[in-house]
Amino acid sequence: MTFTPNVGTADRIARIVLGLGLLSMLVWVEGPAKWWGLIGLMPLTTAFTRWCPAYSPFGFSTCKR
Repeated sequence: MTFTPNVGTADRIARIVLGLGLLSMLVWVEGPAKWWGLIGLMPLTTAFTRWCPAYSPFGFSTCKR
């Protein structure tokens, strides 16, 4: 199965910033709430693979055509 990239450059940058910000919760937040920072792995994964599974069913893409 091949995946067509559907995450553009600006979208990738926003996902990387968001992902790193969420991951920083693991360091800066105390208590059990810090584990919510692991959600940051999802935007980082979609940024580096350039494919978002949520965009696919709708045919949405932020890549230049």
